[in-house]
Amino acid sequence: MKSLRIFSQLRRPYSNFQPGSLASRVKRVEEEPKPLTEKEINEKKRNGMFNAEQKRQEAKIGRIEKIEVQYKGLPEETTLLMNKCLSTPYDCAKHMSETIVGLSALARVNGQLWDMHRPFEGDCELEFLTMKDADPYHANKAFWRSCSVILGAVAQNAFKDRFGVNIHSFPSPNVKTGSFIYDVQLDMPEWHPTHDELKVLSAQFVNMAREELKFERLVVDAEFAEEIFFDNPHKLEQIPQIATQLSDDNKITLYRIGNHVDISRGPMVGDTGFVGRATVTAVHKLDSEIKNLYRFQGVALPKGFIFNHFAYGILESRAAKLNKSWIPGTHE
Repeated sequence: MKSLRIFSQLRRPYSNFQPGSLASRVKRVEEEPKPLTEKEINEKKRNGMFNAEQKRQEAKIGRIEKIEVQYKGLPEETTLLMNKCLSTPYDCAKHMSETIVGLSALARVNGQLWDMHRPFEGDCELEFLTMKDADPYHANKAFWRSCSVILGAVAQNAFKDRFGVNIHSFPSPNVKTGSFIYDVQLDMPEWHPTHDELKVLSAQFVNMAREELKFERLVVDAEFAEEIFFDNPHKLEQIPQIATQLSDDNKITLYRIGNHVDISRGPMVGDTGFVGRATVTAVHKLDSEIKNLYRFQGVALPKGFIFNHFAYGILESRAAKLNKSWIPGTHE
């Protein structure tokens, strides 16, 4: 188990503690607060900026305006009176039924794919998309994309502070490849994770899913995005390109789950709780001009989808093979 010492937040089982030792440990922590690490300081700063911008944008809304949201779908079509720039598809689902809340992974607003927690901008038609639709293409892509963001969060937070970690990016989701991925620069020249290390990463992924963390969406200016990612050279390099080539108004779309902030055009599923069974299947070192770039790969099933052990094992084996999607730092 020596190799697992690269990871943070690993705890020994309580059976290893001597009687009374847990209480004494807790007391000592209370008396001597552990100073924040550089990673924790940066994370706290990033979230503080995210919260402040979120509140600033909410304060600009001003007088509340009512809008009509025409819902199209089961169990029956209905019109809801909601609040412009405040109410979301998730709020509409709550007005209808707990079943709709639990199933709705994504929304379509006036024909446009829409995050469940993204506020409406005016009168509109609303549909809900689920993972069990006859054609779940868009829901599947949002699910796969969301899993990549979760995987990036796991990679960012799993390692002890002495190991430098800079998350890079993930490609557009492609379910046919058999795995969702995230490319990460690690301060480890040659790391070949053991089976136990992959199990630790998988456990952290599943824990994030069980927390049912909401995907919070925030659209910001490119300059503000650069301030948010002040400590990540890859994001700082990507932001100007995203703002000028992939956006019409110099804007960057951020997503936050828990304390983890990332960049993506989205959309995402409503929260991490839509993930059921999940495995971090492999970490491959990439042949790239970017030093020590690793590709983290995983596979997951939506919550409520049941595969037997053998069938899921086939998915895991396929997802462990190097995903040959575009590699950053190459000229292909």
